[in-house]
Amino acid sequence: MEIGIKTDVGKIRDNNQDAYYISPKGDYSLFIIADGMGGHKAGEIASKMAIDIISNSLKSLLTDLTVEDKDIEDRIKNSIYEANDKIYKKSIEDEKFSGMGTTVTLAYVIDEKIFIGHAGDSRAYLFKNGILSQLTKDHSLVEELIRNGSISKEEAKHHPQRNIITRAVGTSKEIKADLVVEPKSKDDILLLCTDGLTNMLDDDEIRDSLLINKDIQKACEELVRLSNDKGGFDNITILAVKF
Repeated sequence: MEIGIKTDVGKIRDNNQDAYYISPKGDYSLFIIADGMGGHKAGEIASKMAIDIISNSLKSLLTDLTVEDKDIEDRIKNSIYEANDKIYKKSIEDEKFSGMGTTVTLAYVIDEKIFIGHAGDSRAYLFKNGILSQLTKDHSLVEELIRNGSISKEEAKHHPQRNIITRAVGTSKEIKADLVVEPKSKDDILLLCTDGLTNMLDDDEIRDSLLINKDIQKACEELVRLSNDKGGFDNITILAVKF
């Protein structure tokens, strides 16, 4: 397993509100990214809280190799619900954290399966046999407009409300987390990324970079460079795993 990671503040923002987690060397089975939101550095706090809470909640999965699929799914969802509860309570207890929240996209890999837990508009992709497939659905206003036929994917790229998300961890008392289970094969690449990448580059550009750069770390660095070259309007975080 090869792992690449690159996080960057971008060209516009003053601070990086993204956070990520890779399980300790030797396990390498849990990967998390989070994109925080909120003023006065509240987004940084929300994303870090989510990473800490979820990774601690799922630590037992790294050693419990006999766990059933349904239990894995339940534990992943419950870890996101726990993060949501604690971040939401902090946001209502302290005025300077009011309205803070974060996206969360995580992947737990065991045997020949990838379990994806997801809330928000960060994404998980799988690059298999030269084809890049998005595994998650964005919880965003423009994605809902695309799904109901109001706008096209091309129109969504420049929509004035493209940054509005409809689901985030910590912004409401309750949240629904998506769960996706995907088979993996040798040489597949799992890619987790925040919208600082996907708002700047389309899927074809991401795919081409993975095709050209065989070194997974160099691919992550190149994708960040390309995003910044196109404006770097947001923080950018890319976590890639080649099996």
